[in-house]
Amino acid sequence: MCFWTRTNYFSNDTQCFAGRYIAYNMVFGTWPGGDLRNSRLVVMWGSNPPASHSYWTQDINEARDKGGKLIVVDTMYTEMARIADHYIQVKPGTDSILAWGLIKQLIDRDMVDLEFVAQFTKGFDELKEYARSFTQEFVSEQTGVAIEQMETILACYKESGNSISNWCGTGLEHQANGVNNVRSVAYIDALIGAVDVPGGMMTMDGFGVQSLHMHMDPEVEARAIGSQEFPILFNMRGECHTLRLMNQILSQEPYPFKGLIMTAANPVLTNANASKVIEAFKALDLLVVKELYMTETAELAHYVIPAASYMERSELQYNGINQTVKLTEKVVDLGLQNEYDFFKGLADRLGYTDLLPWENEDALNAWLIEPTGMSLEELASHRDGYQFAPLTYGKPQARQARGEKPFNTPSGLIEFTSGHLEAIGREPLAKFMNAPEYMSVSKEEYPLVLMTGSRKVMFFHGRYRNLSQVNKVMPEAQVEMHPSDAAWHNVVDGEMVRVTSAYGTINIKVRVMHEAEIVAGAVQITHGFKDANVNILVGDGVLDPISGFPALKSVPVRIEKIVH
Repeated sequence: MCFWTRTNYFSNDTQCFAGRYIAYNMVFGTWPGGDLRNSRLVVMWGSNPPASHSYWTQDINEARDKGGKLIVVDTMYTEMARIADHYIQVKPGTDSILAWGLIKQLIDRDMVDLEFVAQFTKGFDELKEYARSFTQEFVSEQTGVAIEQMETILACYKESGNSISNWCGTGLEHQANGVNNVRSVAYIDALIGAVDVPGGMMTMDGFGVQSLHMHMDPEVEARAIGSQEFPILFNMRGECHTLRLMNQILSQEPYPFKGLIMTAANPVLTNANASKVIEAFKALDLLVVKELYMTETAELAHYVIPAASYMERSELQYNGINQTVKLTEKVVDLGLQNEYDFFKGLADRLGYTDLLPWENEDALNAWLIEPTGMSLEELASHRDGYQFAPLTYGKPQARQARGEKPFNTPSGLIEFTSGHLEAIGREPLAKFMNAPEYMSVSKEEYPLVLMTGSRKVMFFHGRYRNLSQVNKVMPEAQVEMHPSDAAWHNVVDGEMVRVTSAYGTINIKVRVMHEAEIVAGAVQITHGFKDANVNILVGDGVLDPISGFPALKSVPVRIEKIVH
């Protein structure tokens, strides 16, 4: 059992972050950051920084104070959309169609930086050929975006040159086509040469720390859960597939899986197909949860270990676009083990001291930063953080001049056609696709599309609902509906309805939105509510073929009024 445990590492990244990480790395060989404060144009695709990354909002406002513009592409009229110069409302799951439509127009109107493309990209001919079918009429019909709005976006692109940051949020990766959604938007930055230029997408320098990645025998890695079905996820992230774990626990195939140790996660509320998650966790011989609170997942555990908070340890924290690192200060000691001490204790007792040889977390941090020449004491003296490298432009040109690969991709170039996908015999271009399961769903049985996970500023995923002062702002879950959909279903604000998908049913209160706040035909339910757990409705049968992400934002559902 211990042997197989060494192969299986899971995290919440397999439903958040990893899809975009994979997509950007496939295109650029890194995840670039937007030089937002210097951008002449910021385009936010499915991202709402006021509720997720507040300091980005400050950077965007700084750019706008200098004359920059903001476009928000989203299905919801979010806080970010409210301050945008232009809000582009799209149907759920169609962002990639819009991106390909813009790509076609950039090519047709000679708005592509052909010199940059020739010098630094791979696969332009294939991209150009595929884009031909994305006419403005087709794109408008599929996305709901008017041709006039597309013209507005293109006019903003033209007047902004290459000082443009296109940023993708989780809204794009939570689709059956998630990785390719993000890749197609990233193509736009490459086509207009908005890479490592003022206001563009920046490939950042790293701090130069040592790697904690554990290399294993290939035969052992081949047994890791999900590694064969989603090899790019496993190879790029070193992570197994969380949803496939539930299947293996229940089937015990291809080998038994009996125990799980978990920290800082609450998959009962945050993972797709919550009913299966609960069933799987109940089937384990051993479930250990290390937590600050008695969460819904902890309630199923055989052992609950009190966790130390971030105030009870010292952590290394990085900020990519500012290229800073900070060592946080331990401010209180309540006698609780941090995660490192906990797992080191297990490793020592199980005979794996060689995997975690450092005496404590401070010793580990010191080892991590050793190549930088800095000590922990020196780093700690920079209480506001230490900028390890200035933000510099023109890095691809500089690398090429030194005889180095301009980008950390298989070809050394920005890849429209991915070398990672070519190596495993898959379609290398970021083509749009619909999920086969959803295409076969009866519109009569499930006429609405459910989006989940829209951020609420008072919560963070499943957190803080146990804090009464926070929870009273939104004490219960709501299904957000367009007024025309509410009228068709004969429901009004505050009434209870039954929402049903192919995977389950929940009862929930209606919130009727303004007609501009949500796309007609779509409904939205925020996750994290125990009594109306939206992930009971979200299945694990429709997964992105590259990342394995579930389609959290395009679930076919029906709604029925509850009559007492």
